[in-house]
Amino acid sequence: MALFYFFLCTLFALSLSFCGTSAVNYQVTNDASNTPGGIRFTNEIGIPYTKQLMRTINNYVWTTILQQSDPADRKHVPTMTIYIVEYKGAEAIAYGDNINVSSVYLEGYEGDLKWEFTSLLHHEITHVFQWDGEGKAPLGLVEGVADYTKLKANYAQVGFAKPGTGNKWDQGYDFTARFLEYCDGIVPGFVAKLNKMMRFSFDVKYFEDLTGKPVDQLWQEYKAKYGNVV
Repeated sequence: MALFYFFLCTLFALSLSFCGTSAVNYQVTNDASNTPGGIRFTNEIGIPYTKQLMRTINNYVWTTILQQSDPADRKHVPTMTIYIVEYKGAEAIAYGDNINVSSVYLEGYEGDLKWEFTSLLHHEITHVFQWDGEGKAPLGLVEGVADYTKLKANYAQVGFAKPGTGNKWDQGYDFTARFLEYCDGIVPGFVAKLNKMMRFSFDVKYFEDLTGKPVDQLWQEYKAKYGNVV
């Protein structure tokens, strides 16, 4: 009986562990299946690959970028859904637990579409799971963290900002991603630590709290390191 009880307890613990790391339900809907871009999605990417990719990137964001080994630190996302939609504009848009991907963009992309789609989802899925100080963090910083994921996962596209480029630390996207990479070199796990601090609020002083230097000084030293003038 004792052995049986131990077995049940072990199964229960494993079940809790599994639920803590794999509780997200992944859904994909191609609402543009009859358009050129939607057809290209079906032929070159497909729903099965996309669901697999969502799971892989989700775990990468949790374990490597945000370093949230404790499920209590993670944003609660019961279901994440990707919609392939026919619209002109941004390549993709994340809102809440959903991501819209433009079939018009997929139609016109020249090159390895599956690679580009994978790069795109590294950025957008980060938005689903990152903290933004309940909307108080600068948009440029939020976008920079998402592009930092692409950079660390080796999915930075041709033309991605070089180290030391940019006009200000919160310029956004690849420019801010490079600055965050620099900060992470000073304080290992910087992006994960900053993200944790931004769960409920944001203060630019978080940079100084983590590195001992104000963000403006960090930016000046970052530019100087690569021979650029602020």
